[in-house]
Amino acid sequence: MATDLSQLVARQMQNLPIEDQRKVVAFVADLAGKPHSVIDRIAARSAKLSKATLDRLPVDGAENLDHHLYGHPKKK
Repeated sequence: MATDLSQLVARQMQNLPIEDQRKVVAFVADLAGKPHSVIDRIAARSAKLSKATLDRLPVDGAENLDHHLYGHPKKK
C-alpha cells in the first residue's frame, strides 16, 4: 500500500511546476523529521525549555493539580 501511495504522489507531482514540487519535497522532509508519538512530541518540546522555566514547574506532579490549575488548597 505504501508503494501505491508513493507512486500516486509521484504521478501527481509530475503535473506540478518545479517550484511546487520543491515545496512538496520540503513538506515531506519536514514531516519525516517531526516526532510522531505524543511522548516524542512532549520530549521534543520540553527539551527546548530553559532551566528557569523548568525550575518554575510544580514538582508534585498531578497530586496537587487542582491547586495549580484552580487555586484549591494543596493536599499535602
